Amino acid sequence: MNKLARERSPYLRHAADQKIEWYPWSEEAFERARGEDRPVFLSSGAVWCHWCHVMAKECFFDDEVVRLLNDHFICIKLDRDERPDIDRRYQQAVAAMGSGGGWPLSVFLTPDKRPFFGGTYFPPEDSYGRPGFKRVLRAVVELYRKNREEVARYTAQLMDFLKPEGLPRGPITVELRDGAVGAVMSAFDPRNGGFGTAPKFPLHGAMTFLLNRHFFDRDEGSALAVRKTLDAMAKGGFHDQLKGGFHRYSVDEAWVVPHFEKMADDNAWLLRVYADAYGLFGAPYYRQVAEGIITFAMSVLSDPEGGFYASQDADVTPDDEGGYFTWTDEEFRAVLGKDEYDVLSRHLLHERGSMHHDPSKRVLFAARDESAIAREMGKSEEAVKELIARGKAKLLNERDRRTAPFIDETLYTSLNGMFITSFLSASRMLGHDGARAFALKSLDRILRLNRQEERLLHTAGVEALLDDYVYIVEALIAAYEATGSAACRDEAERLMEQCLAKFWDGSEGGFFDAETEVLGIRLKGIEDIPHPSPNAAAVMQLLKLSVLTGRALYRQRAEEALSAFAVRARDLGAHGGYYFCSLDAYFSLLTLTIEASPESPLADAARSLFRPYTAIVYAEDRQRIIPCLGDTCYEPLSEPSGLREFIDSTVKAS
Repeated sequence: MNKLARERSPYLRHAADQKIEWYPWSEEAFERARGEDRPVFLSSGAVWCHWCHVMAKECFFDDEVVRLLNDHFICIKLDRDERPDIDRRYQQAVAAMGSGGGWPLSVFLTPDKRPFFGGTYFPPEDSYGRPGFKRVLRAVVELYRKNREEVARYTAQLMDFLKPEGLPRGPITVELRDGAVGAVMSAFDPRNGGFGTAPKFPLHGAMTFLLNRHFFDRDEGSALAVRKTLDAMAKGGFHDQLKGGFHRYSVDEAWVVPHFEKMADDNAWLLRVYADAYGLFGAPYYRQVAEGIITFAMSVLSDPEGGFYASQDADVTPDDEGGYFTWTDEEFRAVLGKDEYDVLSRHLLHERGSMHHDPSKRVLFAARDESAIAREMGKSEEAVKELIARGKAKLLNERDRRTAPFIDETLYTSLNGMFITSFLSASRMLGHDGARAFALKSLDRILRLNRQEERLLHTAGVEALLDDYVYIVEALIAAYEATGSAACRDEAERLMEQCLAKFWDGSEGGFFDAETEVLGIRLKGIEDIPHPSPNAAAVMQLLKLSVLTGRALYRQRAEEALSAFAVRARDLGAHGGYYFCSLDAYFSLLTLTIEASPESPLADAARSLFRPYTAIVYAEDRQRIIPCLGDTCYEPLSEPSGLREFIDSTVKAS
């Protein structure tokens, strides 16, 4: 009997009507596997995942597949958003088998949870150069039945391989930070923007690191890489040209055709990057993109009562990938007036955006800007801009009438922490009071829902992981800096103390991802995959807490974590971007002790100035700010203009 109907996860509930005898991840499932001596089939995925839906439709409603699974396996369905710790370990196992990674993850286990075969998407019959799932199931049954010793030997070898090696400590040096600029830049794609090749993910940590280093060293190469990347992403189909917000990644190198799911973590971090880029470069376009993310999040990915949802699905049905977001020429003509069509078709509707399964459907991307269109059509640029704005409004109104992709309304602590911090950060750069108010409202709600006595939850019924602690601590610190609330500062310290008690590696330094072993393994990572590493973000919060509380232990733990990952980080390049940010913060953190009311113009001016790696501390009202770099404090400042001059004068010191 399928046991998913009462699960909280919408992804698991989506499978409740399948005839497969699915279990959620539970000891009950493994006890039955042991009692009946059956292998376990684990299917891990997410409600936003296009290929998860494809495999479900093709395989999990197929009578023969259902029979094979029910007769020979104990079947477990896992939501990778709900249990990322479990998914992460099996992803590593399948990658070690040489089968890549991603979702859906299809992995076969012994009754003691050890993986012995796996892959990702399987079609029902042999196709796409992939073995058919029916053939795979029969082969696994045969292997498990007749070669039990071989399976046991292989799983033992695999588990030994998966156990993390010790981390050699390395020195914390300015040279490591400065050398990282070149390492990150070596992956930059000067033609298309971004880092690496297709598929392209937005590496938020790498962009943030280059942007911050440009603030200090004014290197034009870093500025070019950041601006090229931000412009290319924002003009591509990777960016929703009508509603705002960004999809998960681009399948091509030029950011034209995306994978269409929209994720909370990506949009939270991209909001931060675009708002900071506006603060540094002053480009109105970056402000526009950042405000578009806020609008998208407020209208689609948030609860009016407070809190941010996890994701919007890629598709309405697996048969029409991206159908909600794509347009045909005929649809354009039906919605737009002639003048609007003539301009919008040049601006957004191009063959490069054609979908592989139906070339008549195209992703909208800004291939040509207003000035080029104006010159070609003999119109003023203002007239073209007006037609584009009017046409986009009509297209969005028409799109809003379509059946929209499913939204996962789960309120995960980690994702909410990211978005709350980003809303507060953006509100400072953009002067967006609505974002500030909603962020504070969301923080209050998440703490009421997911903070239970001395426990923090990832979501209802699931214990918090490292990400949850780190990102909610970050949100609490951001709220303290925005409001001066001592309660937020004190709660941030309490949660960091719990985080250290639960996840800190006392022997080598750094934080484990989970409080207890999963598959006998505790993992420590520093890679951005693709959102910034929680270990690097933890260092950031430890450095800030050290000045907010005056406790030297926090800076000591930050140093130990930086040293623990220093050797590994040298080889990560762009994927170590946020580690290099945390290293940069170690050397460059500016403390502004605001001896003024948090509502005062002086405090407001301090919060709205862009300066990477700044901690704000509130003290008794004397109508001044005391700036400190490291152990050196400078003359108090009583005017906002003096603060700007001070920051400009100390740029080269960092």
